[in-house]
Amino acid sequence: MKKIAFIFLLLFTFIFAKQEDYSEMSTQELIAIIGYVKEENKAQFIKELNSRIPTMTQDEKAQFEQNIEELKQNEK
Repeated sequence: MKKIAFIFLLLFTFIFAKQEDYSEMSTQELIAIIGYVKEENKAQFIKELNSRIPTMTQDEKAQFEQNIEELKQNEK
């Protein structure tokens, strides 16, 4: 029984360890990876990025807008 519980705990840990933690990244790092985020992580990424927008510096906002614009152009 202990062996089954241990295996279950180990699998559970691996499942959650695989998810990205964007809150640990700097705003500059988040801006830099716009367009490179895996589809399954996009919702979490967008949520974290949107929470950072109000505190971005003018330089960060300019880089953010530039990366978004480039992403839109590449999707056409």
